[in-house]
Order: sequence, then structure tokens, then C-alpha cells
Amino acid sequence: MSKPKVVFVLGPPGSGKGTQCEKIVKEFGYTHLSAGDLLREERNREGSEYGALIEDNIKNGRIVPVEITCALLENAMNKTKEATGNDRFLIDGFPRNEDNLQGWTDKMSAKVEQQFVLFFECSEQQCTERCLKRGESSGRSDDNAESLKKRFNTYINDTVGIIKHYEEQQLVKKIDASADPDTVFERVKAIFAEQK
Repeated sequence: MSKPKVVFVLGPPGSGKGTQCEKIVKEFGYTHLSAGDLLREERNREGSEYGALIEDNIKNGRIVPVEITCALLENAMNKTKEATGNDRFLIDGFPRNEDNLQGWTDKMSAKVEQQFVLFFECSEQQCTERCLKRGESSGRSDDNAESLKKRFNTYINDTVGIIKHYEEQQLVKKIDASADPDTVFERVKAIFAEQK
């Protein structure tokens, strides 16, 4: 059995991670796993033992305990491999802090092949405008000005260190995500084309 191949997709809230992941899935056949979506699904799942804890963390812009996120990601990868045979995954929005990184390293690093980290760079102002616009129709409880401020603080205080960690291992591929989605995807395609 080959190990699942994993690409982490990181960047500030609103930098276009989800949009670009959709395009990568279509073009390169990866399976997209959003840590946030998995947590939101688990939160809404009837009888979930973690639901209230997840909701409290999401609403307050805090990071959910890593054991929960790793378990959800591992389950989703196993289910996908069984159902489709696909073993290439984009993990979007994870790891977000030192604790996530440590938990992933302890629990998952021996089980997967880490390909690289796709890092979308975008200004806070532009990302905030995108999220507020998305919030008009997304129904997400965290696409509002107050939550966004907290999410950005969390991103700057916690996630930026993760990028530096992977940069030291020369695993980070940076993308300027300030352009329109199609232009950004041209940059993304060039990176994935090198992976074949």
C-alpha cells in the first residue's frame, strides 16, 4: 500500500485556498480535504461528542485541539482511498499552529508522504474584503468583521511560524494570491506540473 501523498494548503483567511483547491482537484485529480469543513461537518453531525467544543473554538477564532482534527483528516483520507482509490490529498487550512504541527508529526507523518506546502500570500485588507463579500452568501458563522479580526490575529501569531518551519525544510511553494482566481491558478499549475 502506498502512503497517501499530502500537500498542505496554507494562507490567511480569504486568500483563495478553497477556490484554488477546487481547480487543483479538477486539473490534477487530488482529493480536497478542508480541515475547517471537516470540523464544521463534525460540529453539525447529530450525536457528535466534539460538536460543542468545535463550535466554541470556531466562533471565537481559536484553533480546535489537534487530536480531533488529525482524527477527522485520517478518517477522511482512509474513506476516500477505500471508496475511490485516490491517494493524493490537498489538506487545506492545516496545520495552523505549533500544536497542530506537533500533533500531525506525532500521529501522521509516518503514515503519509509530505509533498510540499502551497502557501497563498495576500494582504489582510484584501482577504478581509473577500471574506466579508463571501459572508453575504456563505452562511459561515466566522465570515464577519469581528471573527475575521480574531482569525487574522490567530493566523499571524500561529500559522506564520508553521510557514517558516516548512521553509527551513525547503517545502514551501509561495503564490501571490492577490490576482484574480484564474491568474493565480496559472501560477499554481506551474508548481503542480513540476510534481509529475
